[in-house]
Amino acid sequence: MDDLTSGSSASTLRDLRATVADVIATVAPETDKAALAPDRPLREQVELDSIDWVNVIVALCERFSVDIPEADYGRLTTIDSIVDCVLARGKARASREGGAPSLALGDDLPFVCHVIDGARVTVRPIRPSDAELEEKFVERLSSDSRYERFMVTLRELPRDKLKYLTDVDQVGHVAIIATTDRDGQEAIVGAARYAALDAATGCEFAVAVDDAWKGSGLAGVLMHTLMSLARRRGMKVMEGTVLSTNSAMLKFMRQLGFRREPVEGDAQVVRVVRAL
Repeated sequence: MDDLTSGSSASTLRDLRATVADVIATVAPETDKAALAPDRPLREQVELDSIDWVNVIVALCERFSVDIPEADYGRLTTIDSIVDCVLARGKARASREGGAPSLALGDDLPFVCHVIDGARVTVRPIRPSDAELEEKFVERLSSDSRYERFMVTLRELPRDKLKYLTDVDQVGHVAIIATTDRDGQEAIVGAARYAALDAATGCEFAVAVDDAWKGSGLAGVLMHTLMSLARRRGMKVMEGTVLSTNSAMLKFMRQLGFRREPVEGDAQVVRVVRAL
């Protein structure tokens, strides 16, 4: 975590600007960091779509261990305004005493609330008691989304698959869900997970979001949370399998810093890999 409590000297501000530029370049690899002007609107300097922008904010929150509320997004137009916000949030965090924890069920499993497109979303670990919610979530997915997630045609989850998805140890198999209120009932709108591979420092991920939430930035929130958890558990590499025809997912993976690798003997899928 970068130190936000040691003041705002010229060197501190310079370092913070450089870190913000690094985060932007991670999300938008074509960015020329050296050419970024700290006081000019970023939208004029970098091509950032809505998913890119949410990924930048989430990555900044992770890098600096601060919470940037959606209400602040509108004023984060330049590198300097982002630095000012990060400093203010960091100082506020440092001055709090006995604040409510943002984590539950251990020091690395999230139970965090976000506001996405005006809706309150809770990201938390999945539980065995969420089986019915998970079943309804999969049923709501379009047939294309189900195929892209499971790579088989199915209408509903078999009992053993449902158990696998919800009854996890949160150690070798870590699974988180995003839930929101739907007609007065909790509903899953996104899920992400990773399972450790035979190599102790590698893991394989999967992610899916409700069709109505695609493009909202929710997938970015889930993936950044999942990668952070994997790092804390000592994972060094994360990988996954994506249909070669799923251009939206492949673009999303590129935005997250994953590289593509061919799968020998199977042109229908692509391996995506990134170091953590």
